[in-house]
Amino acid sequence: MRLAPRVGGAIASFTFCERPVLRETPHAALAAADVRATACYPLVPYSNRIRDARLHYGGRTFALARDFGAHPHAIHGVGWQRAWSVVEAAPRQAQVALVHEANGDDAAAWPWPFRATQTFRLTGDAKARAVRLLVTLTIENTGREPFPFGLGWHPFFARDTATRIAFRAERVWRNDATQLPQRLVAIPRSWDFARARELDDIVLDNVFVGWAGTASIHQPSTATLATLDADRACSRLVVYAPAQAPFVALEPVSHDTDAFNRAIDGAADTGMRVLPPGAAFSCTMRVAVVANPA
Repeated sequence: MRLAPRVGGAIASFTFCERPVLRETPHAALAAADVRATACYPLVPYSNRIRDARLHYGGRTFALARDFGAHPHAIHGVGWQRAWSVVEAAPRQAQVALVHEANGDDAAAWPWPFRATQTFRLTGDAKARAVRLLVTLTIENTGREPFPFGLGWHPFFARDTATRIAFRAERVWRNDATQLPQRLVAIPRSWDFARARELDDIVLDNVFVGWAGTASIHQPSTATLATLDADRACSRLVVYAPAQAPFVALEPVSHDTDAFNRAIDGAADTGMRVLPPGAAFSCTMRVAVVANPA
């Protein structure tokens, strides 16, 4: 595993027995600090989009920076847009941290101060033909006001035409043209991955609700099986599968897209949480890999 803390607190590479588990980050992308091309990055203090880059909370409206080119919404929080500092670095464990002061222009990225940490731990080895990566993401409210928040990760798993994925969920959000949720529906048969199957030509960028908390990625071409799981707080799985992409992103997250605004508008069960001053909240994601599965 290689980390790129100064590129959005990202994972640059995660391989096992010289086989890619997450997609490899090109050297040019690291040199250009292009976090979107990395293997995985943190989603903090929220996941996915906030409608029109305007956050309604506590009787106030906060204008947020649009951080995704010409896209009309704010996306993925501030964590993936900032350099993280190294707190600890060891062969099988590391910790990186981000301090967000919410001063000046930074207040447009997120109006409340916080401190976030990521802890990475590797267990297992090649001799055992199995390894597990644990990533814990923690956010602490360092300010004087409560604020809404959510956590998650954006891991890009290596994918080819033979890759099979499997996961169980209860429903899925249909989106509008800008990827905001419109209708929560039963999972269509073509999007049902309760049994392991190839993605084929399916294109997805959708939030699956009531996720069972685990997903598998089988790579026949490299004879590996990866299992992704996350804490119960991550009850949603975002599946991002662009057409003919050499990856599939399976994102464990704690809330729906635009959860904060929708909750203020009266929507129930959006996954929004509120972090009081001085409080902290953590989630853990695990990726276990087995070589030559039966």
